Amino acid sequence: MDGRARVAVTGATGLIGRALVESLTAEGHAVTRILRRPPDPGADPDGTDHVLWDPATGHIDAAGLEGVDAVVHLAGEPIASHRWTDEQKARIRDSRVAGTRLLARTLARLDQPPRVLVSGSAIGVYGDRGDDPIDETAPPGDDFLAQVCVEWEGATEEAADAGIRVAHARTGIVLSGRGGALARMLPLFRLGLGGRLGSGRQWWSWISLTDEVAALRWLVDHDVAGPVNLTAPRPVTNAEFTRTLARVLRRPALVPAPRFALGLVLGRELADALLFTSARVLPVRLAESGFSFAHDDLATALAAELGRPVPT
Repeated sequence: MDGRARVAVTGATGLIGRALVESLTAEGHAVTRILRRPPDPGADPDGTDHVLWDPATGHIDAAGLEGVDAVVHLAGEPIASHRWTDEQKARIRDSRVAGTRLLARTLARLDQPPRVLVSGSAIGVYGDRGDDPIDETAPPGDDFLAQVCVEWEGATEEAADAGIRVAHARTGIVLSGRGGALARMLPLFRLGLGGRLGSGRQWWSWISLTDEVAALRWLVDHDVAGPVNLTAPRPVTNAEFTRTLARVLRRPALVPAPRFALGLVLGRELADALLFTSARVLPVRLAESGFSFAHDDLATALAAELGRPVPT
């Protein structure tokens, strides 16, 4: 972005959204956070303002979005916050599809619409693909998360039809000690009680939080549209991931977690989707567009995000 741009962000209170807002404001860009409720007095970071929305009721302060240069849409019900009952699965789907449709329709009808909408998606769109390398041309899977992702991406149609460039950021496992999957794993691994999940043969496609934010900003600034995999170029199996995390923390990783036990704790469908789905995803379109990763191997990424030395 040349000069001082105005960027609107949904999901600005989440792990990725907070880091994105910090990155943008640090460089002097104006950020408009799209929030469900007013922030606490004095809670707005420097250089941000906010507009309110409620996807469940279809309300959004459209006037507050007039003239924004770009929108990054990251909002959605957390995937793993609760067991997957029918009601929870409906919340996961509706928060993404209805919210995205509302935002896309609103942006399309503005007098001064943004030039780009970077809309969140996930590598869950591919489903369980075993050992096969996957790029953006791969067809979607047929499980629950894949179906949600297909509808989620499709909900941006009105924005694209209005001439707004739309990029779908298909994000993998985001590595950060501040939250997300890695932060949940750290307590056990720091005690030396971590280990592979099930057989450990399932592929995990990851990206450092640093590169996730950089990639989102890259999609804002560069003429890329359609699906884009936000994953590092070297996915690893779960067994390699756990071994590498243990090396970075200088702890053993000798306690495997049986698949059936995790199914009992989380529920079988959620455990399978979250921990055992194998997706060997490659960031082909990012690479073709010229994006350069700060962390292209797992040990370097983990060390950087956790403030540890790179293991030798």
